[in-house]
Amino acid sequence: MTGVLGRLTRALPPGLLAVGVGTVTLGFASYAHLAVAGHALDRESLAEVSVLWTMAMSFGLGLFFPVEQELTRVIAARAASGQGALPVLRKATVLTAGLLVVVLAGLAAFSGRLADVFFHGDRTMVLALAAAFVGPAACYLTRGVLAGLGHFTSYGVQLGVDGVLRIAFSVGLMVAGVHSALAYSLILAVSPLLAMLVSLPRTLRIARPGPAIGWRELCSGLGMLTASFLLAQFVANAAVLSIQVLAPSQAVLVGAFTGAMVLSRVPLFVFGALQASLMSGLSTAVATGDRAGFRRLLTRTCGMVGALGVLGGVPAVVLGPWIIHVAFNADRHALGPVDFLWLSVGTLAYLLATVVGQAVIARGHHRRQLAGWALGTLALLLITCLPGDPALRVEAAYTVGPLVVLAVMLLALRGGGSVPGAGPDAARAAVAADTVSAG
Repeated sequence: MTGVLGRLTRALPPGLLAVGVGTVTLGFASYAHLAVAGHALDRESLAEVSVLWTMAMSFGLGLFFPVEQELTRVIAARAASGQGALPVLRKATVLTAGLLVVVLAGLAAFSGRLADVFFHGDRTMVLALAAAFVGPAACYLTRGVLAGLGHFTSYGVQLGVDGVLRIAFSVGLMVAGVHSALAYSLILAVSPLLAMLVSLPRTLRIARPGPAIGWRELCSGLGMLTASFLLAQFVANAAVLSIQVLAPSQAVLVGAFTGAMVLSRVPLFVFGALQASLMSGLSTAVATGDRAGFRRLLTRTCGMVGALGVLGGVPAVVLGPWIIHVAFNADRHALGPVDFLWLSVGTLAYLLATVVGQAVIARGHHRRQLAGWALGTLALLLITCLPGDPALRVEAAYTVGPLVVLAVMLLALRGGGSVPGAGPDAARAAVAADTVSAG
């Protein structure tokens, strides 16, 4: 048994265990936060917290997670050649601050409209939303350094501390008898900031001086990466929005579909533990010219993701109708095994597209990655707009969209550009050439 566990551990990308524990903790805390708020707040206040949570998670992730990804890629490549990360951290801090200013200025300019539409005129909730962008922005900045330099224990600790604090603050507010939507919303700002402060000393210690980095090297692919990630978020989340638009009067179907999407996407939640270590490993392989290591890591990760999709999909197909009835009080007859099969296959395709997309980014092909998600989004929209049963259209779109993305990503890897195995200098030159052509 020990030998099997040892082989499994060696097959995993480096740092997966530490990041995995932190990811699970933070993921559980996110649901616990909303669950506790649901018991402590009335329906109107809970709706406000839920909207704020969705906006902060979606837009915060879409805007600032690409900064982490680029930091990881650039720093891992520099570390492979013995270059320090401090100049990259300084430039990225200025960049992140600039993005924050733009976001906060936009929220200030439209605060009245946002308050009226989403928060029943309460502008303090818009302030809470603004604060909820600050914490994640700082976290993604430090995580990019930690992942790029391979300090995944600290990375996982930051995730775990954030999760534990969210649970502690939520339960504490409920025990104290607090019934304020603002109080529960501010947890999204306070917990990430405190968690970032825990890992900040380690981040500053390991970010050693090194050669200066130009803005072009850091930012040339960031715009395309951000656009790609926003499109990826749309592909992953469009199904719930689409079913609400296509069948607004079928409340039973909408409720069941929402529960089914949550269940079928459990593998996506688990996959979060792979992303940071995967990007670091792939970027290092490119920078050092390790063709075999690049292919081995990509192949193993795709195999793990495939197994993850099957392990999550089979129970969903077999027990899905019963699970959503028990967990979400949904009508068990609204959806059947075939519906869950569509959604499970779509989730697996999305996972594989994301993994291969990481390899495309690691090789500097930001334009090709953006093209993949753009074409996948187009395919999703076209299928959604076809005539026919709403549920079938949405399910087919959720499956075909990621499959199109996966196909484009695979073609991008087979195409020209930087080639692992050419040596560190040639790899960096190829990445730079591809970035210039993308601009």
